[in-house]
Amino acid sequence: MTRLRQMMLEELQRRNYSPGTIRCYLRAVADFARYFHRSPDQLRPQHIREYQAYLFRERKLDPSTVTQKLAALRFFFIKTLRKPWSVAETPYPKQVRRLPLVLSQEEVARLINSARNPFDQVLLMTLYATGARCAEVARLQVGDIDSSRMVVHIRAGKGREDRDVMLSPVLLAALREHWSRIKPKVWLFPAGRRHTATQPLNTKTVWRACHLAVQRAGLNKPVHVHTLRHCFATHLHEAGTDLRTIQVLLGHHDLEETTLYIHLSRRYLSATASPLDALALGTTGKKDEPPGDE
Repeated sequence: MTRLRQMMLEELQRRNYSPGTIRCYLRAVADFARYFHRSPDQLRPQHIREYQAYLFRERKLDPSTVTQKLAALRFFFIKTLRKPWSVAETPYPKQVRRLPLVLSQEEVARLINSARNPFDQVLLMTLYATGARCAEVARLQVGDIDSSRMVVHIRAGKGREDRDVMLSPVLLAALREHWSRIKPKVWLFPAGRRHTATQPLNTKTVWRACHLAVQRAGLNKPVHVHTLRHCFATHLHEAGTDLRTIQVLLGHHDLEETTLYIHLSRRYLSATASPLDALALGTTGKKDEPPGDE
C-alpha cells in the first residue's frame, strides 16, 4: 500500500466511513491516477475536469456515479492532501431523476420461484420481504432474526445506522428451513460453495443470484437486486402503508427520497381519471386489433 493510499484510508477510518464507501473512494482515486499515469498528488483541477469529461464521454457513466467519484476526489484533495477544492471549477454534474423499474407482484413471485437453488431462493425472498439493501442482507446474522418480536434487525445500514423491519411469517418459515439445511453459525448467508465459510456472502454473489433468476424467469427487463427494494416499497404503498412508515423501513433520512414511490404506485395512478375519459369521442382504430402491447 502506498503512503498516500494509507493516509487516505486513515482519514476515512477516523471519520467512521463505512467499509463500502472506503473501498469505493480508494478505488476512485486509484482509477483517477491510473488514467493519467501519475501519482494523484501531482494532479491539478484541470486534470479533474478532463477526467470528468472522460467519464461521461468515453465511459458513458451515469451522473450519480460521476458525482460519487468526484466526492472521492474531493475528499482526497481536501482531507488527505489539505489542498483547496473549488466547486466553481469542478461542478458536480446535473442529476437526472429517472423512475426505477418496478415489477408486479406476479413477476416478483416468478423471479423468486426461478432461483437456481433453495439458498438463492431464500436470499431473494429476504431481499423482497425486508426491502433491505444488498449489502445489508449479505451481512445479516442468525441472531438478527427475532421471531419473538417478528422483526429483522438491520445492523449498520447506510449511514452506519441500525433499524428494524418486519419479519414476514412466510419468510420466517423459509429461514427456518434454510437454517436446518445449512446450519449457519454466525452469518445467515455464509460465503463459500457449500456455505460453510466464516465470512458473509459477497454482494457480487447476491447480484449473480438475482441475475440468474431473472434469466430463468424470462423477465426481459433490466432487473437487478435493488429492483426488489423498489418493489417492496411500491407494493407496500399500493397496499395502503403510509410514506412515513415506508421511510423508516427503508432507512431513508429524508422523506423526499421516499416520495418517489408515489410516482410508482398504482394506488395514486388508478385513483386519478384521465381528462380523455370526459370527452365524447367516436370509436377509433380497427375493431379486430387488441389494446395494449402487440
